[in-house]
Amino acid sequence: MLFPTPQFAIFFFAVFVAVWALRVRTEPRKLVLLAASYFFYGYWDWRFMALLAASSLFNWGAGLAVAASNNETTRYRLVAVATATNLGLLGLFKYYNFFIDSLTDLTLSLGIARDMPFLEIILPIGISFFTFQGISYVVDVYRRQLKPVASPIDLALYISFFPQLVAGPIVRASHFLPQLAKTPVLTRTAVTYGFLLILNGILKKTVIAHYLAAELIDPLFANPEQHSSLDLIAGQYAYVVQVYCDFSAYSDIAIGAAALLGYRFRKNFDRPFGATSLQQFWQRWHISLSTWLRDYVYRPLRGDKRDAGWRMYRNMFLTMLIGGLWHGANWTFVIWGAIHGSALVIERVVKTRWHDWQNSRMRLSSLGAAATTTHATPTPLAAFAAAAVGWFITFHMFSLAGIFFRSPELATATEYFSAMSAFEGGAQLLTPFLLALIVGAVAMHFRPGNGIERMAERMRDWPALALGLMLGGGLFLIGTIGPEGVAPFIYFQF
Repeated sequence: MLFPTPQFAIFFFAVFVAVWALRVRTEPRKLVLLAASYFFYGYWDWRFMALLAASSLFNWGAGLAVAASNNETTRYRLVAVATATNLGLLGLFKYYNFFIDSLTDLTLSLGIARDMPFLEIILPIGISFFTFQGISYVVDVYRRQLKPVASPIDLALYISFFPQLVAGPIVRASHFLPQLAKTPVLTRTAVTYGFLLILNGILKKTVIAHYLAAELIDPLFANPEQHSSLDLIAGQYAYVVQVYCDFSAYSDIAIGAAALLGYRFRKNFDRPFGATSLQQFWQRWHISLSTWLRDYVYRPLRGDKRDAGWRMYRNMFLTMLIGGLWHGANWTFVIWGAIHGSALVIERVVKTRWHDWQNSRMRLSSLGAAATTTHATPTPLAAFAAAAVGWFITFHMFSLAGIFFRSPELATATEYFSAMSAFEGGAQLLTPFLLALIVGAVAMHFRPGNGIERMAERMRDWPALALGLMLGGGLFLIGTIGPEGVAPFIYFQF
């Protein structure tokens, strides 16, 4: 069941009515939401509903067991077993055949080929997201940052809540579970905010992402060598815009739908294409995954600010490598993660050396009798130039790495880079309309932040009729300029 479809609209309207009819009855309301979430998940493939339930019950029991023990060694072993079980489940469904294929290739290259146990495994939709949520819940209980829930219904609803179940954002238990105990309140601001987010998401998905994919990106990556370098250069920019519009659209609709049901999710994207450094970029892109990797991978590896040695750089690289592999069982994702990990390490080394050099200059200047000013504060022009250079490097590093992310195999990426670097041929697929979509989508990242929140505040006093006309008119306009049908969201495969 895709978000921007009539089926989802009917489903959501029924859930909306039921939830607000039960707004003062906490337990029935949670049961309705849980049933709706399992129906939503089962709509894709009912066979995996049992897997979702088993994951929820396992993590609920693991949280209780960890909290009940006062022995630190036992607590550590319990959380280790729970984490390993969650990752083992994810690995079986998502990475088993990848590792078997890689092992087969290795044995063939060594001349010791063996028959490998191949299995026909269907990847359950959303397994990467609900597995990470289960891990974070048990680890937070272990860290005593969260008390375990007494009812399995609460944890099952946290893991399966339908707006974010399939493709995130990765919601923290400490943020969501306390909301279940409160009576939801539907304010005019929340309604307006939810509608604006949903409209924004539908626009990005059905218009920008669709047209870029159908008319430029898909043909280019299907056979890069048959297209001109100019089209391929434009295609790398178009793809990162498509990924952003596609994935942030899902996040927008998920956050908007949750707001209309009385629940608040945190922002998952914050104008990432306006970032002037790679570190800043990852603080703005897929924020729920970036912070999850920081809190549950990077920091446990002792990669905090006090560790300024090689381990910090090693852990930074490993974290991004794991982040790349999380996206899919393919060497292209591993390379994508390695590129970002290496780039983050280089960026941190350069910044550290630069700051050390500046501090050294300041110390030397302070020893001079004529030193009356410091060199620490750059001029506005120098600051702007540094920001522009930082943006240029960050954006192009991300777009070039995106070629690996999009390519189904390494050979496709190699062909794409080779044909793009030939600098031959004029534009054949790139049109003024597609170019406007690319440039316009990137330019929007330089606007002031929290634009939808501020617009919702200004529109909260509008009459209900005016809000209804705004929503209906927006949907009509999008339907007019958008294509027939809706393609699945990119992150469904992760």
